[in-house]
Amino acid sequence: MDALDHFSIPVTGLHNGLHEFDFQVDTGFFQHFEGSPIQVGDANVHLLFDKRPDLYSMTFQITGTVEVACDRCLEIFALPIEDTQNLLVKFDETAWEEADVIYVTKGIQKLNVSKYIYEFINLAVPMVTTHDDAGERCNPEMLKFLTKEEDVAEAEEPLNPFKDALRDLNFEN
Repeated sequence: MDALDHFSIPVTGLHNGLHEFDFQVDTGFFQHFEGSPIQVGDANVHLLFDKRPDLYSMTFQITGTVEVACDRCLEIFALPIEDTQNLLVKFDETAWEEADVIYVTKGIQKLNVSKYIYEFINLAVPMVTTHDDAGERCNPEMLKFLTKEEDVAEAEEPLNPFKDALRDLNFEN
């Protein structure tokens, strides 16, 4: 039995129309994906599943937190995430995927959405993460080191006589 089987939707047992599913994602969920950039997290996923005769339309509403490293001070913090993603499921002779559409074989018994939930949670994390994203402040001890290096870089800047001469000019009338 698959450990992520509870993320499966029994599509053959559903009548046409709108259905709602709720999934809880925790730290154990991310351990099922090798090399996951997210190791610790807690999120709620509300899935609106619209079953039609020719396709399925899914809307994933994700809210929660994931642990990430601050790109400024390197401290681990809980980043709040909130995102809504849409996915269409169409039918074909073989199963395959493209950007916002997945193709499955007609007569599929159940559809496991764990892979898509995982991808959408990863997409909800910004490329650059800082404590600012969580309404927090960076580690002040680490910021001291960053400030010192900036001061040292300015002090080590080579002297430029042209730049100094321009500073001395008064451009006011």
